[in-house]
Amino acid sequence: MTTVRPYRPDDRAALYDICVRTAYNGGDSRHIYSDLELMPSIFAAPYAFLEPELTFVLDDGDRAVGYVLGTADTVAFAEAFRSSWLPLMKERFPALGGPPTTPSETMIDLMYRPERMVLPELAAYPAHLHIDLLPDHQRRGHGRALMNAFLDALHGRGVPAVHLGMVTTNTPARTFYDRLGFHEIPVAEPGPVTYLGRRTDRTAPPTAAA
Repeated sequence: MTTVRPYRPDDRAALYDICVRTAYNGGDSRHIYSDLELMPSIFAAPYAFLEPELTFVLDDGDRAVGYVLGTADTVAFAEAFRSSWLPLMKERFPALGGPPTTPSETMIDLMYRPERMVLPELAAYPAHLHIDLLPDHQRRGHGRALMNAFLDALHGRGVPAVHLGMVTTNTPARTFYDRLGFHEIPVAEPGPVTYLGRRTDRTAPPTAAA
């Protein structure tokens, strides 16, 4: 039986595997990033480390096959990422000595710029999230169940709204988020990313939080 449950430390390997297998526009990233700990060390593990109470997994009865994770306060998370997470990463992923020239170096550059997560246009949506499921478990309602668990946890803590960033070309993901009531948030110079947001109260109309 597939269920949504809180993250446990023994889910770590599955968390990393899910991230790697969904990190390239929703698909497998192993042919892009040779170090299989790179993408999880940016987009999954720091959340489970810094805010495990907001990390939930989809368990198929054997292992985690999907997750949703994030932060209740993006500003505070960026600060904690720099002060508490980056020191743990510096040996495996040293800071670059110049501009990035490869896909992996581009990601390492992102790792060392956590303040990039803090945008003035997103201030009304203080929380943010990442959600990923292995392909075999997509389009079965599991993504909605994970999202509901995360939204309810935020709402229970008094967080009014949440945002996420998605690669604009990932149209299946956009369809998924639209179905869940997310709306686009205009951001100046968003690059290849589209920002979406919604209220954490699942009973509220799907309108802007501000």
